[in-house]
Amino acid sequence: MRSRHTCVWIAGVVTLSGCLSARGNVVRSAPPVAIGSRDSVTAAADSAETIRRRQDSLSRAPSKASLPTATPLEHLADSLMAAPEFDGALWGMLIVDATTGDTLLNHNARSLVLPASNMKLITASVALTRLGASYTFRTVVAARGRVRRGRLNGDLLVIGRGDPSVSDHMQVDAMKPLLAMADSLVAHGVKSITGRVLPAGNAFPGPTLGYAWSWDDFEADYGAPTDELLFNEGFSTLDVHAGKRVRAPVRVATKPATTWPRFVVEARTRSPNDTGPRLEAIKDSVHGGVRVTGTLALGDSVRLIVTDRDPDAAYVAAFTEALARRGIAVRGGRADSTAAVDTLFTMHSPPLSDVLAAMLLPSQNQIAEMVFKTNGLEGTGVGSSDSASAVEGRQLAAWGILPTEAVIHDGSGLSRQDFLTPHTLVRVLDVMRQSPEFNTLWDALPVAGHSGTLDTRMRGTPADGNAHAKTGSMTAVRSLSGYVVAPNHHMIEFSIIANNFVTHSSSVARVQDAIVSYLAGAPAP
Repeated sequence: MRSRHTCVWIAGVVTLSGCLSARGNVVRSAPPVAIGSRDSVTAAADSAETIRRRQDSLSRAPSKASLPTATPLEHLADSLMAAPEFDGALWGMLIVDATTGDTLLNHNARSLVLPASNMKLITASVALTRLGASYTFRTVVAARGRVRRGRLNGDLLVIGRGDPSVSDHMQVDAMKPLLAMADSLVAHGVKSITGRVLPAGNAFPGPTLGYAWSWDDFEADYGAPTDELLFNEGFSTLDVHAGKRVRAPVRVATKPATTWPRFVVEARTRSPNDTGPRLEAIKDSVHGGVRVTGTLALGDSVRLIVTDRDPDAAYVAAFTEALARRGIAVRGGRADSTAAVDTLFTMHSPPLSDVLAAMLLPSQNQIAEMVFKTNGLEGTGVGSSDSASAVEGRQLAAWGILPTEAVIHDGSGLSRQDFLTPHTLVRVLDVMRQSPEFNTLWDALPVAGHSGTLDTRMRGTPADGNAHAKTGSMTAVRSLSGYVVAPNHHMIEFSIIANNFVTHSSSVARVQDAIVSYLAGAPAP
């Protein structure tokens, strides 16, 4: 921790001071360069060799004579990290006074660590910068064939471009936007369809699961696949109720769609005094649906989560149900696949500002993946993970972040091959603080003691209602990066990340909370 004599380089120029003279005096540098200014462009264009030389200077160990006296903040961080339960853990921290440009704490700030959901800060910041808060995701509904006397003689095509908002989470009822689409079809005079309802286009080519996602996450709602068409964030619920008598089949109802997923009931009702196989929903590779197996005690009910292997198929099934509810019959016959395609209407999602709030507050992975791939789609014309990584890498470089400080494989941080440095995260936070889109990011972040994944944290401290930050959590990973206002009204930017710990993650959270609360004005614990 005594190595705080080094400077932090931002966008190729010193913007965060903390360089200490041999006498321990702070040598203040210029305030952060505003994005879009001539200086920021010049800084971003610095040669890689120049940046490498500057980083080399950061890593040189000082002589013992030049070591400064530790500040109270450093003493606090040192004492918290020194607890025996964190033996073997890797900590990375960077805390900066954005108002003055001073570096308040630097501990392994240039070391690559697993960020978990702090990766969503990168996804959101790139999207706001490149797409803007008012950006909307478009879904096109088109007819392949002619419409005559209320009948579409052909197939109805749904062409997706990554709308993540068709969900209970964002719409209260995921069927609501699909029913609105069905109403639009009725308004266009369509009463029946001789062919099928089909997904079209391939805006998001490649795997529907993220690179290096853990296989045991695949059946969890937070690990659901994504594609250009996504219904209810990639999962459905099965509400299972015991039968009215012992050995009777259980009763199953699906939501949000009542016709998806298809299921077969094999489970039976048992006496409350008996034991039996656990109730499960097992995906069946033979008929493509779900087998509900096991037993359920008389009088009991259970809710099961089922992820969609084929997101496009789930969306089309739910839309077909919405059409039926509006009286539009889908015959499902063969149709001419070479017939002319005419756009009937386009559905627009809520604005990106709403989407990012729905992503950041609860740390929703599937929305993050859709936004991530949209960054690639709008930047290159291809919505693959590789193109998204390239687009985001170029944006980070424009912000002065070295290629060695970010390894991006997905948008959610669920990949265990993602790596960021605390310096990268603080740099992005500082860029966004100076961006016209800052208020959108600020409003979308969880607030300590009040909302999202920080709802129960730091309550009753000066950080309560003050700190706006993104959390991250995976096995042996806990991250927290964001903003807090100090008692002197200075904006503080911070990133505190722990990897490779074996203690409970709540212990890491207590360290993070203690430091952020201290920054907000709380006494040291």
